[in-house]
Formats: sequence, structure tokens, C-alpha cells
Amino acid sequence: MTLVIELDEGLRRPLRASPPPAIQADQLGLLADLPGTWVGGGFNVVALPTGNGGFRLKLNATIETLSFTPVGGAIPNRGSVQGDISLFGLHYLQQVSDATTFEGLHVEPGLWLNVPATTDPEAPATIVRQSTIPHGDSLLAQSTFLKDVVGGPTIDEVSTIPTGDDPKLKRAGYIDPYTNPALPAGIPRGAQINPNILLSNALEAQAEKGMKVVRTQVIQVSTQPVGGIVNIPFVTANANATKLDAIFWIETVEQADGTQFQQLQYTQTVILNFDNIDWPHISVATLVKQ
Repeated sequence: MTLVIELDEGLRRPLRASPPPAIQADQLGLLADLPGTWVGGGFNVVALPTGNGGFRLKLNATIETLSFTPVGGAIPNRGSVQGDISLFGLHYLQQVSDATTFEGLHVEPGLWLNVPATTDPEAPATIVRQSTIPHGDSLLAQSTFLKDVVGGPTIDEVSTIPTGDDPKLKRAGYIDPYTNPALPAGIPRGAQINPNILLSNALEAQAEKGMKVVRTQVIQVSTQPVGGIVNIPFVTANANATKLDAIFWIETVEQADGTQFQQLQYTQTVILNFDNIDWPHISVATLVKQ
């Protein structure tokens, strides 16, 4: 017996027909070079509460796979005070593991969206990142800076040192885990305070081999002033994730023989609040497109 299912004629048509690659690239803006799979490694620093006002510092050298897939066509947003707009974007899946034990550290599915300029509200074109994290967090972050530049990135320092008014921070010994940590193999001294050292070191190591970054696309996003993080009650009560800031550098690297490849570097800071202190959870990585 053969089972035949008759479909309504409307269902035979694709819901979103994907445009040709050249058109799709134009629609994605600065996201156009992301589709594909990026592989590499980095470093992760996070303070974890131990109860009774204590904490422990968790440091991991990491390996990572970050995959992007285009959404097949326009995503219509219906207008009322202005006309409709169409968004274009990418699905993504981030998977991070410990570089030594291969323990899974982070899984994050989400979307990057290219949002056109609007008249109501009056706003320039932006890029939006939406994601869910299985700890019980969801976030929306919007671009605060976008640029396409000739040459390599400018990578500023970041700091993992906690901040706040709690008296414990005034005790020198309270910061000892940051200044005298047991670092994972291959992680240089000082990276536990400024993890961006690893990004700069990766570029310097390439330069020593005759490589140089000839183009950098910069995407900086934040959950403030537009966006936010929503947590399940347990997270809010115990280690509240309050803010995310991240910078992604999409780099074109030229090798000594003139051939080129694409590289993605990022630094990301999530503020966790517990015991009336803000603890920066910082992750960095250097990934190469496969």
C-alpha cells in the first residue's frame, strides 16, 4: 500500500525562498562573512559562589566550534506607525569545551539579525544578537558600534577584577585568587586579569610568521541601553546575570605567500552579581573559518 498525502497548493511553496548568494550577502551587511563553521580556542574566566560569602575562580583554556547558517529569506516585521521592514539574519550554535578534559562548558543557540534603519522609532541600521543559554538565561543585545576597516583590530584591555562596595573587596587577600591563580597549560601569566592578552598574542604569533590582518569588520553589541538578560529565579537569586558586552572582529588574514583566510576573534564580558559584588565573567577566543 502506498500512502499519498495531498498538500494544499499554498503549502507546496517554500515559506522563505533563499536568494542567490550575492544578494544574500548584501542583505546581511557586516554579517555576510559569518556563514560557515569556525574552529579554534581561547580562555574563560568566571567567579563562582561557594556560599557564606565565598567564591572560587574557575579558569579554562577552551576549544570551540561556532557555526552560522543563513535564515532562508526575509523575515517580515509588520509596521503600524511606519511601513513594514524586513530583517535578514543567521542561525548560530556555539559549543565550548575545556581544552584539556573536553568537559562541556557552554552551549548557546541563537540568531544574529541585520536590522535596517527605521523612521519610527528613528534609529540607524543595527545588528541584534538573540540567544538562549541552558542555565536558564535568555538575552537580547544590540549593536553599539559597527565598522569595516582596513588593517587589524584595536584590542583594548579588559579586567576580571570584581567591583562593588562590599567591605570584602578592601581586603588584599580577597583578590589573591586573581593575582596568584593556577593557570591552565598554555595560558600566559596576566591573562587571568586581562584575557584579551590571548587575542593580541595570537595576532603577534601570526605576524612573526609573516601574516597580517588586512581587513577587520567590527561588531560590538551590548544588552544596554537596548536589550537585556532574563533569568530563571534561581539564577537571579544566586548569581544574577545582569549585563553582556561583546566585541566580534571578523578578520581577513593574509599569509606570507599572499593567500588569505578568515579569522574570528571575540571578547565577551557577562556581569554576574552575587554577595553584592559584580563579577566579570570573561571569555575570549580566536577561531578560523573552515
